[in-house]
Amino acid sequence: MLSEKLLNEINKQIKYELESAHYYVAMEAYFDSQDLPGFANFFKVQAEEERFHAQKFYDFVYEMDGDVELTGLELVGKEFDSCVDVFKKALEHEKFVTSRIYELMEIAEDEKEYATQSMLKWFVDEQVEEENSMKDMIVKLERVEKSPNGLYMLDKELAGRTFTPEAE
Repeated sequence: MLSEKLLNEINKQIKYELESAHYYVAMEAYFDSQDLPGFANFFKVQAEEERFHAQKFYDFVYEMDGDVELTGLELVGKEFDSCVDVFKKALEHEKFVTSRIYELMEIAEDEKEYATQSMLKWFVDEQVEEENSMKDMIVKLERVEKSPNGLYMLDKELAGRTFTPEAE
């Protein structure tokens, strides 16, 4: 059974994951408004992943005989200056999420809550992938920043991205 402290923090994390999805939908909308459907698709997939993450935490809480308490989502920024700006903000957001996962892990370690540590290990690995994905996109965008052809080639590449939930 989860301690009250750990349960409260996991419930907060569910909210943060849902807010992440909301933030990525705002980024998707930005790219749709810029007529870059591949980039929009990238963030549509990101939003799907964040909802999957929220569900993973949700399911874990009930597996551990806890109760999920959902709260309202905070409004997130939706003003972006450029393609690179969007990805830089996404990277900063992923770094925030990583810090939250680490905080949860520290609580679980302090409480010797091994089931939670095991579940969180998946998220630790996932955050390495998430941050690297954003960093890679920033590098690519900075390379093609002044090349409309390069931007549209990258857009076409991103149009093929899909979300496939991992098998448990």
